[in-house]
Amino acid sequence: MNFAYRFPAVRGIQSNREYYISMVPMKLLSKLFPEEEETLQPEYRAQRKINELRIPEIRDYIVNNRDSYVFSALSASIDGEFEYKPSDVNKDVGILEVNMEATFLINDGQHRKAAIEEAIKEDPTIGDETISIVFFKDEGLLKSQQMFTDLNKHAVKTSNSLSTLYDSRDALAVATKKVIESVPFLKKYTDKERDNLGKNSLNLFTLTSIYRANSKILHSDCTEEDTRFLISFWNDIADNIPEWTELQKKLLTKKDLRENYITTLAITMYAFGRLGRYFYDNRSIDMNDYLCKLRDIDWLRSNQENWQGRAIQNDGKIKNNEEAVILTCSKIKQLIGIPLSKEEKAKEQQLIEKNKS
Repeated sequence: MNFAYRFPAVRGIQSNREYYISMVPMKLLSKLFPEEEETLQPEYRAQRKINELRIPEIRDYIVNNRDSYVFSALSASIDGEFEYKPSDVNKDVGILEVNMEATFLINDGQHRKAAIEEAIKEDPTIGDETISIVFFKDEGLLKSQQMFTDLNKHAVKTSNSLSTLYDSRDALAVATKKVIESVPFLKKYTDKERDNLGKNSLNLFTLTSIYRANSKILHSDCTEEDTRFLISFWNDIADNIPEWTELQKKLLTKKDLRENYITTLAITMYAFGRLGRYFYDNRSIDMNDYLCKLRDIDWLRSNQENWQGRAIQNDGKIKNNEEAVILTCSKIKQLIGIPLSKEEKAKEQQLIEKNKS
């Protein structure tokens, strides 16, 4: 080959086929991988269409974390002539020469590649850094489509709880973990790995549900002072839910608590978060003067007067939308003597009209 790309590479074997791993400067990605024709029908493409909405998020991740971002390898097929030349020392380390007339096709990593290109526009120094590419020999469209399927079919998305647990960049995630460690009841009964709890789970809450509840309190960046507020708020909540205390004293079982009361439902935790926002915005108020009244609330699911049409649907099923959060919170506010917001008053009026019809 007179004109060829020359990649230092490591050779490996999978399913009796050779593949090659090489480190490539990021600024070369746009030259190696031309944009795939967007007008092609899905059956004639080897990849899904680019989701443009994902690009800014990945780009910002790179640009905002210049000293700590990390990417897994891209996977690509080579459609054209190439030759692997092993070194004299080790046959599995050498040079991969690819004819410049060959075409490279991304099998996995198209969004990473597009985001890297956008990041380089904002910070050209990123272009000199490298990303690993796993090269395979192209064996036609059907094989490339199957490779895309195989690479993505068995990928398991990390749970939101586990992502929050491992996230040290998100200040609210860090604060939420501190809240759980500082509130004994939450520490004892929060699952930090799963997003959904089975009926026989030893836990009552998920890390992600508490994180989302906290996001309703703060709405913005989380400072150390905010973290102290969150810890104080959730300690007051835990101290004033009778059923939580009864569980601690073994006067109530987890099964009874889950099945008969609303106090461990995600929708109720989000409502508590919305309640916390009121106290966050009104710091002069001693929130425990109001939260102590939570002890007098009937939290039974069967309490239709309080919860039907709010946390519980008319058929007895749990509601799971933002309207339910607002209505559940507004009922709690009414029961402990806190004025409703304009939005909450509007939702209350809608509920009244709905019940009349």
